[in-house]
This record gives sequence, structure tokens and C-alpha cells, in this order.
Amino acid sequence: MNFVFIYGPPAVGKLTVAKELSKMIGYKLFHNHLTVDLVTSIFLFDSDQLRRLSEKFRLEIFEEAAKANIEGLVFTMVYGPEADDEFIKKVVNIVEGNDGKVLFVRLFADIQILKKRVTEESRRSFNKTTSPQVLEEVIDKFKVFEAVSNHKSLSLDTGLLTPVESAREIINHYHLI
Repeated sequence: MNFVFIYGPPAVGKLTVAKELSKMIGYKLFHNHLTVDLVTSIFLFDSDQLRRLSEKFRLEIFEEAAKANIEGLVFTMVYGPEADDEFIKKVVNIVEGNDGKVLFVRLFADIQILKKRVTEESRRSFNKTTSPQVLEEVIDKFKVFEAVSNHKSLSLDTGLLTPVESAREIINHYHLI
């Protein structure tokens, strides 16, 4: 299984790029808000339960997908090195332990672009961050512009590339067709 791991700060276009990529190559799409929304229907957003249960559900699903020999899965999330390096290790172990590959894609854009995008109405339907102030807090607290530690990532500036162009770059770089 090819596991395309798309990460970057809020409002960078992870889900939009992932949808285009999934449409182009037929991989399944699993964006992080699927588990966030599930868990926050019962527990608070900043709770230990959210982090623990979201991780548990994600890893279980990834393992089942890898065992089922699904051709490809596209996953999106905001990555922060201190908060997420252990999760990354678990994902890599699951995917590679089932003869798959994790293909890291780091999306970034200028902070002013992100501040503009974060207020867009489309973000509300997924209960995403919609406040420029919260965006700045997340950036400062979690260092979300950093690349995943110990793994090479394709880095794409979504301030310069459209979602379709970004998806094509991923396909070309990782030879997905």
C-alpha cells in the first residue's frame, strides 16, 4: 500500500489537495477530521480522550487497510514535531510492516495567505480552525511549518500551486501512475 501522508499548517490546503489527488489516482481518502469529529461528538476538543482515541482509531484503520492490500490511502493532518513524532513512527511501522510505503508530502504557504484562507466559509463544514488568532497560536505552539523528522518529504508551496498542480507534483514525484 502507498500511504500518502499530507501534512502542514491549518488552511494550507491539505484536504483540498488530498481530494484532487484521490480523484486523480483512485486512492482512498482519510482526512484527520473524520476521527476528530467522531471523538468530539462526545469529548472536548482539547481532551486527552480526543488525542488518544483519534490515534487509536487511525492506527487501527491504517493497519486494516494495509493488511487488506488497499492500493493507496491519502491521509491528512496538521503535524507538530513534539506532539506527533511518536504517531509518525507508529504509522511508518504499520505501513512498512505490511510491505507498504509512506510517502510524506509537506504543504506550506506564506502566513498571510493562511490567515486569509482560515476564514473561508468552507472550513466551517468540517469544524476546522476559522480564526486567524487561533491559527497563529497553533503555529507558535506546535511548530507546524517543520518537516517530519527522520523522513524525506516532498515540499509544496500551496500559495504558488493550485490544488490540481500540487496533486500532479505528488503523482510525478512519487511515480503514482
